Amino acid sequence: MLSTKQSTRPSRAAERLPGRPPWILLLPALVGLAFLVLPLAGLLIRAPWSTIGTRLGEPQVLEALRLSLVTATLATGLCLLLGVPLAWLLARVPFRGARLVRALVTVPLVLPPVVGGVALLLVLGRRGLVGAWLYDTFGISLPFTTAGVVLAEMFVAMPFLVISVEGALRAADLRYEEAAATLGATRWTIFRRVTLPLVAPGIAAGAILCWARALGEFGATITFAGNFPGRTQTMPLAVYLALETDPEAAIVLSLVLLVVSVLVLAALRDRWVNTT
Repeated sequence: MLSTKQSTRPSRAAERLPGRPPWILLLPALVGLAFLVLPLAGLLIRAPWSTIGTRLGEPQVLEALRLSLVTATLATGLCLLLGVPLAWLLARVPFRGARLVRALVTVPLVLPPVVGGVALLLVLGRRGLVGAWLYDTFGISLPFTTAGVVLAEMFVAMPFLVISVEGALRAADLRYEEAAATLGATRWTIFRRVTLPLVAPGIAAGAILCWARALGEFGATITFAGNFPGRTQTMPLAVYLALETDPEAAIVLSLVLLVVSVLVLAALRDRWVNTT
């Protein structure tokens, strides 16, 4: 009871602060809000609402949307397959160099996507470190293909999943896993039947963020996979191309991505937005 009263005192005290908010804080806050909101409002105001249905039904738009949804979903699935074990390794297995590995995992978050595309070319291109072997041995060429789009999206999106799942693993109560171990469960059984259900919300949140990031990827995709309609031209690339020839089509495509972003925020509001 005492802790509850103590936790409510700061908020009640803040409500009793006299006077209005100081202009030295309020003015830049309003300017920052306007800077973030006005471009989105401009997109909605300038949208060709009368022809939006027709433009969304155009074959090139549907093809770019289909390719974006397919590649983002495939990239997210592969990120789950590789990222969840990686997050478990970082969260549960102490080893030398763990901080370095964690830093390397998060590098794509701050690395310019174009640089990521160049790095992928140097590794997976026909003359790359791994790509040359793939091409000479199996005849597999990944750059400028749909598979290249998936790999580029994986590179930039996987850190979102790993960070989210690692945080969920660190916050999970280890006593459930210890109890399962005392009952004779194997490590794989514990991971599958205890750990995964415990961190399922974190995995879901990370997967949604990963999918949204993959859907909006541009720099690494155009550098590593190119911009070929029907093969590598995703929605962001279609927006870039349409902006030069048909600005209204670019606005319509941008609205689609904006709607997706809003839906992602709505899906994650309890985990990331709601702070009450």
